[in-house]
Amino acid sequence: MDLDELAADIDWPDREAARAAQQRWNALTKPAGSLGRLEELGTWWCSVRGACPAPPPADPVLLLVAGDHGVAREAGTSAYPPEVTAQMVRAFLRGEAAANALARSASARVRVVDAGVDADPDYAADLAPGVADRRIRRGSGSIDREDAMTLAEAERAVALGVALVDDEVDAGADLLLLGDMGIGNTTVSAVIISLLAPGDVVSLVGRGTGIDDATWMRKCAAARDAVRRGRPDKGAPLELLASVGSPDLAVMVGALLRAAGRRTPVILDGPLTSAAALIAHRIAYKSRDWWQASHLSVEPAHAAAFARLDLAPLLDLKMRLGEGTGALLALPLLRAAAATLQEMRTFEELGVTQVERPPTRPRP
Repeated sequence: MDLDELAADIDWPDREAARAAQQRWNALTKPAGSLGRLEELGTWWCSVRGACPAPPPADPVLLLVAGDHGVAREAGTSAYPPEVTAQMVRAFLRGEAAANALARSASARVRVVDAGVDADPDYAADLAPGVADRRIRRGSGSIDREDAMTLAEAERAVALGVALVDDEVDAGADLLLLGDMGIGNTTVSAVIISLLAPGDVVSLVGRGTGIDDATWMRKCAAARDAVRRGRPDKGAPLELLASVGSPDLAVMVGALLRAAGRRTPVILDGPLTSAAALIAHRIAYKSRDWWQASHLSVEPAHAAAFARLDLAPLLDLKMRLGEGTGALLALPLLRAAAATLQEMRTFEELGVTQVERPPTRPRP
């Protein structure tokens, strides 16, 4: 997968549409700026859709990328065993998980992607034959002591992310939401974010699934060793993904780059999606303007990543589940912003008296 070609396809969102949106917000029957960040969100939506007003998202899709991380099994960094990832994939496919409930409430589709689940390929064949057909590998290496995957596997994972986005955009998706599921993913997130945000990795390691002090100390030690291993690859995205990333992370990097290239906006979710965003931003700096940060997790690495990307999360609900749940909760806000800008009338249209603003004095 040629990262330079992916980057070359990416341009800025429509700045004229953004200016038109801001002008329309100012003309609507309300005090200027009185809808706060809802106005910013609506303006962003117009820019990424290239129209003002732009209708609310009609076909949003949650790409829920699953994968296991060897560091959880080998270093004991999680409160849950790796087998939970495959069990949760089955729950997603049955429509019984939190992500499914929130997707139904937000009228979004869910597409489950097995990028690297550590389970037999037929573990979910009774629910979705072929769900593991495009899997990059079964689990990833324990990044504190070995590479997560080979360079060829990292390339295949990025290419899978590209193909997934092409599938969905070609089918009519106008908004992508990115979510993840995988035991050990907050360890991988802290390592990548420490290297690219940057920051001291111990300060970025959180409690993940609710681990105790002893497990947290093991997690810190594993993350510290992984950062040491990954530091030589900071400037080489594919090599970084191979050494201290994971297949699911690489799939999300490919998806983020391709979505921007296809002029399709993305709502980010938890720490792993923000780690993927940091890598994608290193590859193509224009891609960042196609993304929106949904919520702020309690994981400290999440805030560090968004600060580096200069993205302000829409929500702060003290969540740490992942699965795209934060992105799904932000979706109604985006719909509200788009609908308000589209349906609200201006002072002139309603014949409402406007406040006289004093003329701007020329500067001396």
